[in-house]
Amino acid sequence: MDRLHLPAALEGSERILLAGAGGGFDVYAALPLYARLRALGKQVFLANQSFSYLGGTDARPITPALYEVTAGTTSSDRYFPERTLARFLARHGDPTSVYAFDKVGVAPVREAYAELARSLALDAVVLVDGGTDILMTGDEAGLGTPEEDMTSLAAVAALDLPTRLVVCVGFGIDAYHGVCHAHWLENVAALTRDGGFLGATALLASMPEVQLYLKAVADAELATPDRPSIVNGSVASAIEGEFGDVHRSERTRQGELFINPLMTLAWAFDLPAVARRCLYLDKLRDTRTVWDIQLAIERFRNDVRPRERRAFPH
Repeated sequence: MDRLHLPAALEGSERILLAGAGGGFDVYAALPLYARLRALGKQVFLANQSFSYLGGTDARPITPALYEVTAGTTSSDRYFPERTLARFLARHGDPTSVYAFDKVGVAPVREAYAELARSLALDAVVLVDGGTDILMTGDEAGLGTPEEDMTSLAAVAALDLPTRLVVCVGFGIDAYHGVCHAHWLENVAALTRDGGFLGATALLASMPEVQLYLKAVADAELATPDRPSIVNGSVASAIEGEFGDVHRSERTRQGELFINPLMTLAWAFDLPAVARRCLYLDKLRDTRTVWDIQLAIERFRNDVRPRERRAFPH
């Protein structure tokens, strides 16, 4: 049972990239795993699919779609999750870079991941999704916000590395974006049959790794009060034992939240297995812009009959 503290598939890995799959503050959801792997003596790197205008910063460009963000990176925009995280880690004795992928199509992001895999000598990549919609295959009643997640999934699926995983944190949060979580659980069942579901574990407030995460989320809320992370705020509230319609910021007060213990679970999956089940991932392979991705998904959805939305039977 001790193997559930982290995906057992990472035990043999030594140089690991943890990347936020869906943009925004997704990389923060990787912090418990980041702290745990570092405590085990592994070399761990951070990256994120960025929502910031990276061309308007002085971050070091590595490829046309990849930048290196540090605590000292300057930007005119206060909203800059990668820098906010880099500054937080630097204040806690860990002056590390956070690599940022530009908001573009799969082809340039795939090139960026390949460059990181080469330059950092990676043997593992873990895509971390704040929320769970990265597991949507395309025929569900709602896909959530698939553009960034599928860009990351398609790019990493093309890498030739020994270990590639997907980790989801925040079950239920994507209901705000129309995801039917009965369909999500159906997808997990299918991955279980394929051997692609690697287990789930709760993030507990008593864990040192989770304490770091909670501090980082609180720091980000102070640094970006006008655009705090709804996903990480919800997960943090669940970890702290909140339940029901609990709000941490004004961003969510127009709607009703359902904070609950299921949001604390971190679910791990084999990334190639997740990629194989996506019905339209191949249609995104040669996209160059986010508009290309949106158009490809829209065309696919026009030709598919979605599964009928269903509620939990209990």
